[in-house]
Amino acid sequence: METKPTRSALPFTDDQIVAARRYAPVTPPIDLDPRIEVLVKELIGRLADRWTMLVLEVLVERGTMRFGRLREAVGTVSQKMLTQTLRAMERDGLVKRTVHPVVPPHVDYELTELGFTLSAAFCGVWIWASENHRSVEEARETFDARA
Repeated sequence: METKPTRSALPFTDDQIVAARRYAPVTPPIDLDPRIEVLVKELIGRLADRWTMLVLEVLVERGTMRFGRLREAVGTVSQKMLTQTLRAMERDGLVKRTVHPVVPPHVDYELTELGFTLSAAFCGVWIWASENHRSVEEARETFDARA
């Protein structure tokens, strides 16, 4: 029997869940602004990068983190790849980088409100996965049995 996480175990605030529910049923208009289409394609490309999604997840769960701790939490990411990922996320307004003027330098990373709303928009994927994981497993087993 599966257990559902309690509200306190979820990393999303009530406001973020409201935002996720607002985004979920919306269908893009037919006459979509071409700039929005470009942005969506860029963001999908960025989010398809496994490091961006992992950084997003870690920062949602753990809050503000220093580079080294973030790298440990993400896992096997190289220093170079994490740096590139964080810069791209900062450029898109998803992450805030704070440099503390101490010796040695101390740099913190945290999600911006924009980053939190993006994570809330993907909350629906987690809900879908939770509700459909057994069906996906069965489909995979059926497929693998044919091979």
